[in-house]
Amino acid sequence: MKELLHRISSFLMALLVLFSTMSFSVDMHYCGDHLVDFSFSDSADTCMMKAEMSKSSTECAVMEMKMDCCTDVQIVLEGQDDLKVSFDQLTIDQQLFVASFVYSYINLFEGYDDIIIPFKDYSPPPLIRDVQLLHQTFLI
Repeated sequence: MKELLHRISSFLMALLVLFSTMSFSVDMHYCGDHLVDFSFSDSADTCMMKAEMSKSSTECAVMEMKMDCCTDVQIVLEGQDDLKVSFDQLTIDQQLFVASFVYSYINLFEGYDDIIIPFKDYSPPPLIRDVQLLHQTFLI
C-alpha cells in the first residue's frame, strides 16, 4: 500500500512540474458573436466573411455598422522558466563547488577489476554423517 501511494504521489508531482513549466496558446476566430474556429497549435482559420463580402457587400456594410465582422482572440499562458538554471549563470565559487562535488561523487563508485570471493581459500567442513540419509529426506 505504501509503495502504491509513493508511485501515485511521484506521478502527480511529475505532472505538476510538467504542467507548470509548459506554455500554450489558444487562438479563436469569431465572426460576429459566433465562434467559427479555434486552434491549440496553429493560428485559427479565418471565416468565409471575405468571400461573402464580395457577393453581398450591402449585408456586410450593415453588419459593420452594428459590430465588426470578424475578430481574432488569442489567449497565451506562459509557463515558468525559473526551473532551468544554466551553469554559466553561477558564480565562480558555485561553479567550483559543483565541479568538485561531481568529481568526488563519481569517484565514490570505482569498479573492481576482479571478482572477490572471500571463501575461496577455505575448504568445506568434513562430512561426518549424511543427515539426509539418516532422516530419509530426499529431493525428487
